Amino acid sequence: MLERLQRILSELPRTARYHLAFSGGLDSSVLLHLLVQMGDRLDARLQAVHVQHGLQEAADSWAEHCARVCRGYRIPLRQLRLGLRPRAGESLEALARERRYAALAGVMAPGELLVTAQHRDDQAETLLLQLLRGSGPAGLAAMPALCRFGPGWLARPLLDVTRAELQDYAEREGLCWIEDPSNSDLRFDRNYLRHEIMPLLLQRWPAATSTLARSARLSAELHLLADELAAEDLKRACGPWPGTLSVKALLAFPSPRRRSLLRHWVSSRGGMMPGSRHLQRIEQECLQARQDAQPLVQWKDLEVRRYRDGLFLLQSSPVRDFTGVIHWRDRHPLRLPSGLGFLRLERAKRGISAAIWDRGRVEVRFRQGGEHCIPAGRVHHRPLKKLFQEWSVPPWQRDRIPLVYLDGQLAAIPGYLWCEPFGAAPGEPALRIHWETADSGMNL
Repeated sequence: MLERLQRILSELPRTARYHLAFSGGLDSSVLLHLLVQMGDRLDARLQAVHVQHGLQEAADSWAEHCARVCRGYRIPLRQLRLGLRPRAGESLEALARERRYAALAGVMAPGELLVTAQHRDDQAETLLLQLLRGSGPAGLAAMPALCRFGPGWLARPLLDVTRAELQDYAEREGLCWIEDPSNSDLRFDRNYLRHEIMPLLLQRWPAATSTLARSARLSAELHLLADELAAEDLKRACGPWPGTLSVKALLAFPSPRRRSLLRHWVSSRGGMMPGSRHLQRIEQECLQARQDAQPLVQWKDLEVRRYRDGLFLLQSSPVRDFTGVIHWRDRHPLRLPSGLGFLRLERAKRGISAAIWDRGRVEVRFRQGGEHCIPAGRVHHRPLKKLFQEWSVPPWQRDRIPLVYLDGQLAAIPGYLWCEPFGAAPGEPALRIHWETADSGMNL
């Protein structure tokens, strides 16, 4: 087993440090022992990390056990306490897994490797759980042997080793480990599958764990190929706005390929994957919508909207009624409400007259309807609604654009224009308004 582990580690990305997720249980105890036995052949520093969830009365004694083991091996141990408090109806398994991995990612530096001790039996159980949840290709790939994680990598070098092999190794080497009583609690899906279902499957099909793990590996290969194709499709389906997809390009793909592209689009932007029902709604309600419609599909904290030929992926935000007036005094930066960023003044060769600005009453408001102004360089009033249409501003963004008033008259739309008669004459000191948002800057 030691030679097998050494071969697997030699194929992983080079790193300066291995972080071992060390629970003190059988699996991680074996992996820790193997890594220590490698000695100088392990071409990077080794650190164990123990995550204490705060869910078991014996959690402190488990942490002490892990500390004793690491002291005996003379390797550093980092202890992380979570103190989980699940809300009513929240999955304890999912919450613990999510918080645990987030904590582990937080201790890693760029390029470092987290190694975990999941094995072939775990892989088989994961595949069955994903099948029972109706997962798609990504879920059926189960646990990858290597994947990006936080600032570095996550590696599972024991996926070809069975639980029985780990047990034999631990007993042969005289290892001591923790038995977590929650691993026998049949209220948890994985435990029920492990203790009630897998024994029956193995009676009928003794090689079940091997064949299921192989299916997961083949699914991972197919998912990788589908993801590569989706990445190429994404390049061809870019929309008219940054980060958007072209509706026309999407409609040219057959539905399965289009759905794969939509999943890849969401994933590449760091979003939570939409389910089949949401993908169906995007296809039916967004892609098939009329040009003047404003379709909206929401899940978790994300939403997809359409405007003209663009499909937008956005963070959901509560509806705000911006009816108040914000007074902007002097030339200090102005913080906008609801995370809309800042407005700052900059000297410029062209823009709003500095003299008019300094002696005027400056206010910031948001669109209520009926606004109009004379754009700089023109002689006729234009309704703000028409201007937004000319600039192809999506409807849901229009009410969130700050409008700057001088003495009660619309003087500037940051990011777009300033209005007459507030423009500076040639050679006169001028000001520009810089709208600094969370993800970009817009200049007037």
